[in-house]
Order: sequence, then C-alpha cells, then structure tokens
Amino acid sequence: MLVERMRPFTSTIFTEISRLAVETGAINLGQGFPDTDGPASLLADAAANITERGANQYPPGPGVPALRQAVADHQRRFYGLTVDPADVVVTTGATEAIAATLLGLCGPGDEVVAFEPTYDSYAASVALAGATLKPVPLRPPHFGFDDAELAAAFSERTRVVLVNTPHNPTGAVFSPDRLTRIGELAAAHDAVVVTDEVYEHMTFDGAAHVPMATLPGLADRTLTISSAGKTFSVTGWKVGWVHGPPELVAAPRAVKQFLTFHGGAPLQPAVANALALDDGFYSGIVTDLTRKRDLLAGGLRAAGFDVLTPRGTYFVVADPRPLGFDDGVDLAWKLPELCGVAAVPVSVFCSSEAGAAAVRPLVRFAFCKRDEVLVEAGERLAGLRGRAA
Repeated sequence: MLVERMRPFTSTIFTEISRLAVETGAINLGQGFPDTDGPASLLADAAANITERGANQYPPGPGVPALRQAVADHQRRFYGLTVDPADVVVTTGATEAIAATLLGLCGPGDEVVAFEPTYDSYAASVALAGATLKPVPLRPPHFGFDDAELAAAFSERTRVVLVNTPHNPTGAVFSPDRLTRIGELAAAHDAVVVTDEVYEHMTFDGAAHVPMATLPGLADRTLTISSAGKTFSVTGWKVGWVHGPPELVAAPRAVKQFLTFHGGAPLQPAVANALALDDGFYSGIVTDLTRKRDLLAGGLRAAGFDVLTPRGTYFVVADPRPLGFDDGVDLAWKLPELCGVAAVPVSVFCSSEAGAAAVRPLVRFAFCKRDEVLVEAGERLAGLRGRAA
C-alpha cells in the first residue's frame, strides 16, 4: 500500500493529458518536449560513443570528467562563475538532481520554500524527504511575488528555498532585485538556496537569466541545477547536473548513487562537446523560440484568449475567460475533444488554495514545436468560439 505522503502523486498531469491527446488525435501542446532533434553534431557524437568508442559501461560516479569540466567552463563563459569540476555532480536529468538534493538536505520537520505554481516534481520530492512545502504564490499577469507573503513563508524550520527561473509553468524571469530579496531571507534563516535553471538559455525581449550563485554572498549557500534536455532538445536523454560548494554538493552526490547509480555513459561526453558550441547556437535558440512563441501567441489571441506573454521558457500561459471558460482544469480535459489541441491547467501546479485560486482559469501551452504544428494548432483553437458550456 502506498505511503500516505505519496498518495497525492500517483500520476502526473502530463501523463494524463498526453494519454488524452493520443486517444483523441489532438495536437499535444501540453507536455514540454520539442518535436525536432537537437544539433546534428551532438547526435553524431552520441552514436559514435556507442558504436565506435565503447562508452557503454558505467561512467564514473560523479559524471565523466569531460562533462564536469564542460559544465564548469559553461558557467564561467556565460556567467563569470568559478566552478571547480570536482564540485559538479552529473545526474539523471534535473529532476533527479532536485530529488537527490532535497533528500540529502531535508528531513521530517524541515520546510522548503518554493514559488507556486511549481513544477510538479518539487512537491513530490519534498514529500519523499518527509519535509513540508511552504508555497509562495506567483500572481498573474506578471507572476511576481509579494514580499510579505515571501517573508511569512520562512521560519526557523526553513531548510531550503527552491527557485526556478526562468519559471515553469508561468514563463516569468526573476529580476536581480527579486532574487536578491530571496537571498536575503535565505541568509537570514540560514537556508540553502537550490536553483532550477534548465531554461537558462531561453529568455526573450531583453530579459536576462541571472544565476543566484552570481549574487553577492550567495555562492556559498547555493546549489545550481541545470540539464541538457531543454537546451539541446534531447529531453529523453536525461543528462543533468548540480554544482555548488563542496559541503553542499556532498548531499546530492551521496543520495544520487543510491537512486539511479550512474548512467548515460555515451551521452555525457556528447553533451560536454555540445556545451562548447559557438555563440550562434545559443543566440539561435532565442531567435527560434521567440518566433515560435509569437506564432502560438498570435493564434491564441486570434482564437479569443488573453495571452500572458512569457519572458522565458518555451511555454505560454493563456486566459480563456474571454471565450466563456473560467476553470482551467475543466477546459484542459475538454480541449482535445472541443478543438483537437491539448494543454495543461496551471492550477494543478499549486498545492495551496491561494495559489490555485490565483491561476484557476489559466492553461499552459508549449510552443517548442514545428512552425506548421503551431499554425495548425492556432487554426484548431479558433473553433473554440461559442463552445463554452
């Protein structure tokens, strides 16, 4: 029998909506995965590692040296961070890095501050650790947080503050002053800052991603998490990493070896090479996704939605109330049948009543798809007009 603390997590919204999309033949804009492959050089490297270089056995526990060095080089190149490769731990995606970090740092009685809507694995990982989630609502249209609500979430039991920027599912990008405020409260309560930065190369309209570890006084209390999946369009590879000061990174390192042990041997060196791709590759991500964002957002507006334009990630949040729909959960379950498009409701990413109420009508669409798919999705969504119950 499933333990009580895990009973709320028997399935994920992505699994359920993706199943519904398959059953109805809907365009699946619910789950965040691209429908094109990553760089040809990355794929060729991985294939050669399997068939020519024999990289098919267990890799070193903390990760292959080339990838750990590449992560350190990447952090210096883009953010001016000095990272010792010895303090990088390679994980089975960012999801494992988050889980291993929380399991290694938290236990019963500890509290984890996070901003909701939260990516769904956060609450599950906190529950696995036996800790308590203390959510801080992000409210539309700009998905900022209230200083008083943030301060109230901290207590003498706060062990970790979990920060995701660029933020999934809202597309918000936290500014340096907002991150500084989070850091001040973390320092005042001697909490560890854990940052999920998997969308770090996906910011738009001049927004800049600022790692919390770059802010004054925060490097020594911050664990930084990212991965290859989103940046290189290889979400199925599940190659992630976490780095930070030795005394903190020891936590995910200890736990990770008893979760998935070690894997991704042929993929890790391929990702190492990809991290060194030229600036044109990284600027191309922004150019390509900005076009796709605007393409889908335009289709949603033409269909009658209010669109909350994201400054980061590859998701756009839309408000269907102008079309007569006021419950995002209800709409998400009906959408595939109504018009042949699948999306996810934003409120399911909330654990508190206040957080869920703030985003109750909203639905999230992924725009990391081929242009022609986004155009067709827009045409199908136009059929929603007049369909509200």
